[in-house]
Amino acid sequence: MPQLLHLDSSADPLRSVSRQVTARFSDAWHAIGTDHSVIHRDLHSSPLPHLPTSALHWAPHLRSADEIVDASAEALQVELIEELISADVVLIGAPMYNWSIPSTLKAWIDHVHVPGITVPFDSDTAPLVGKPAVVVTSRGNDYSPGSDGASADHATAQLRQVLGVALGMDVHFVPVDLTLAGRVPALEPLVPQSRASLRTALTAVDDLALKLGGALPR
Repeated sequence: MPQLLHLDSSADPLRSVSRQVTARFSDAWHAIGTDHSVIHRDLHSSPLPHLPTSALHWAPHLRSADEIVDASAEALQVELIEELISADVVLIGAPMYNWSIPSTLKAWIDHVHVPGITVPFDSDTAPLVGKPAVVVTSRGNDYSPGSDGASADHATAQLRQVLGVALGMDVHFVPVDLTLAGRVPALEPLVPQSRASLRTALTAVDDLALKLGGALPR
C-alpha cells in the first residue's frame, strides 16, 4: 500500500498557502487509488518537543556512557524515524519565516537526522537514500532565482542540505512566491504575479503526485 507522509508547519491554519498546496498534493495522491494512504502530521497544532538532550543527536551505540536519554523521548524519536522510513513519499509544507524554516519543522528535523541511524557515520546506514520528498516552500516576497531576494532564501538551502545531501533523499522543491502580495501595500502591484506563482505550484504538485504515486507498486 503506497504511503505518503504529509507534514505541515504553517502557523496559519486558515490562509496558509503552503497548506493549500500540500493539501492539493494529498488530494491528488488519494485520487490515484483507495490504496494510497496518508499519514498527516500538523507540526504546528501538535508540535514536537525540542530535543531534551543532545544525546538524541546520535544513535544509541554512539552515545557516551554518561549520556542518559529519557525512555519516552527515545520512543518518540524511534516513532518519527520509523514513520519517515516506512513512507514511500514525503510531503513537507515549509513556509519561510524570517528567511528560514519554522521552528516546528526544525524540531522534526532534529529528531530524524541521526548519525548512525538515518545518516552514515560508522557504517553505510542510509535508509532514506533515493526516497522522494516534495517540499512546498511559500515565501512572502519574490525569492525566485535571479531576483533581488534570491540570496536571502535560507529555507531552501537548509532543506536541500538536510534532506538531499545528508539524508540522500530525492528532493523536489515547489516554490510559491509573493504570498503577501495581497496583504502588504507595497506588493499590491505584484498580485497577478503572485497568483501565477500559485497556479504554477498547484500544477506542479498535481504532476508530481501522479508521477511519484503512480509509479509505486500497489
